[in-house]
Amino acid sequence: MRTSYLQHLPGHQRLFRALAPLYPRAFASFDLSAYDTVISSTTAWAKGVITRPDAVHVCYCHTVARFVFDYDAYVGRLAGPYEPLARPLVRRLASWDRAAAQRPTAFVANSRNTAERIRHWYGRDAYIVHAPIDLDRFDVGPGEGDYALIVSRLLPYKRIDLAIEACRMAGMPLLVAGTGPAEAMLREAAKGTSTTMLGYVEDDALSVLLGNARVVLLPGMEDYGLVPLEAAAAGRPTVAYAAGGALETIVPGVTGEFFGEQTAESLAAVLRAFDPRSYDAAALRAHAERFSPQRFVERLQEIVQEVREQHRS
Repeated sequence: MRTSYLQHLPGHQRLFRALAPLYPRAFASFDLSAYDTVISSTTAWAKGVITRPDAVHVCYCHTVARFVFDYDAYVGRLAGPYEPLARPLVRRLASWDRAAAQRPTAFVANSRNTAERIRHWYGRDAYIVHAPIDLDRFDVGPGEGDYALIVSRLLPYKRIDLAIEACRMAGMPLLVAGTGPAEAMLREAAKGTSTTMLGYVEDDALSVLLGNARVVLLPGMEDYGLVPLEAAAAGRPTVAYAAGGALETIVPGVTGEFFGEQTAESLAAVLRAFDPRSYDAAALRAHAERFSPQRFVERLQEIVQEVREQHRS
C-alpha cells in the first residue's frame, strides 16, 4: 500500500475533513505511469488521479460527492460558525470534482440511483454493479429483541433524529449504533425517550444486535445503503424511507417495508403496524446472498475487460 504525503501530517485521522482542500493535489501526486489499467473506488477524490494517456481508468463510484449536490445537509449544518468560510471553499472543491469526473475512461455505479446522479452532475453514463456485502460477518439471528436498530454514521442527512421521534411516538425502543459529527445533537434529542445511543460497536456485537432486532431502520435517503442487506444477511427486515438506493435493495413484504413521507408521523405509522413474524429469515438471507463479493468481482472484471477492449479499438 502506498499513501500520499497527507499520511505524514499530524492529526490527519482526526482532522480529515479540514484537510479536504489538500485532497485533489494529493491524489494527483500519485505516479501511476507504470500501469495500463487503473481501478479507483471513490465518492470524490480518487477519480482525480492522473493516468498515462493510453491507460484505462475505471472508476467505481459510490456516489456523487454530497458537497456537490447537497451542501446544506452535508456541510452547512456541520460547519457551524465557520459556514461563511466553508461555502466558497466547498464551491471550489465542487468545481474540481466535476472537472475530475471527466478523467476516468468509464464509470461503474453502485446503484441505479448513483448512476442517475453521475449522469445528472457529471454528464457521464455508468455501468451498474451493486456493491457487495461481507456475508461471512453475519449469522441469521432469532429476532427475539423488542427494539428497532439503526446502524449508521451519525450525520445530519441520515435523519436519525426523525427515527428517534418516530420510535417515541410508536412506543418502540430504539438502539443507535455508530459515531459521527452529529452525535452530541442526537444524544440531546434522545434524552427522555426510549432511544439508547450505543456509540461504536464491534463487528461481532453488531451481528448479534442485528440478528436480535425486531426491525432495522433506514430513515434517510441513501445513495445505496448496505444496511438493509446486512440486516437481511442476519435474517431481519428493514423499514426504510422510500427513496434512493433502498428502492433497489428492499423487496416490500419480503425483506422489509417503506414509509412514504420523510416525517416521524409517517415512519411511526408503519412501525405501529409492523409485524416481524411475517418475514421469513431464510428468504431474507437468500436475498442478501444475491449481493455476494464473488458476484461483484466477476461482474466488475467483465466490465474492466470490456472497457479495455473498447479502448484498444
